[in-house]
Amino acid sequence: MIKVMVVDDHELVRTGISRILNDAPGIRVVAEAASGEEALRVAAKKHPDVLLMDVSMPGIGGLEATRKLTQSHPELKVIVVSVHAEEPFPSRMLEAGARGYLTKGCAVEEIITAIKTVAEGERYLGADIAQTLALAHAPGGQGTPFDMLSPRELQVMLMLTQGQKPQTISDKLCLSPKTVSTYRHRLYDKLGVANDIELARLAMNYGIIEGQVGEPSLAK
Repeated sequence: MIKVMVVDDHELVRTGISRILNDAPGIRVVAEAASGEEALRVAAKKHPDVLLMDVSMPGIGGLEATRKLTQSHPELKVIVVSVHAEEPFPSRMLEAGARGYLTKGCAVEEIITAIKTVAEGERYLGADIAQTLALAHAPGGQGTPFDMLSPRELQVMLMLTQGQKPQTISDKLCLSPKTVSTYRHRLYDKLGVANDIELARLAMNYGIIEGQVGEPSLAK
C-alpha cells in the first residue's frame, strides 16, 4: 500500500484528490496539509511514501517545503501538482528534490500512474512538462527573466508577490531582515524593476501569479 499525503492551500482541491486516490487500488491518503509549514510538521508524523505538492501557497510555499522535506526525509518522493507549467518552476522544483511534476489539468489516471512510478524509484513528468523542459534547455530555447534567479531569490520573489512583508519573510525563512532586503534589491536589479508593484506586474505577465496588482496588498 502506497501512503500518500496531499498538500494544497485549497480545501476543495485537497478533498477532491484525496477522495479519488482513496478509491484507487494500492493507494491510501494518510494526511493532508494546507501550507508548506504544515506539510513539514505532518509529514514528520505520518511518514507518507509519496507527497503531492502544490507550488504557490501562503508562507514558505512549495519550493522551500520540497527542499526541506527531501533533505530531512530522503526516502520521501515528492510529486508537484501545479497550475504552473512554464519555466522556471519545473526546473527549480526538480532541483529542489521533486521526483515528478504534473499540471492540475492532467487526468486522474495520470496522477495514479505518477504515484506508482515514483514510489518505485523512477521519475515521472507529464508530457507538457517534459516538452517545456526540453524546449527551455534546447540551444536557443526561450526562457523568462526569472530563469536567472537563484532558488532562494525565486522563493523571496514569490513571497513578495503574495504581499508578504519583509519581516514575515525573514521569520518564515529564518533569514535576517538585512538578508531579505539584500535579496529583494538583487531581484529588482536582475529583473529591471523598481519596486514590488512592478515586480508583481512582471510576474503576472509571465503567468507566475494571477489576479490584480494593487498597492495596498503588496509589501512596501
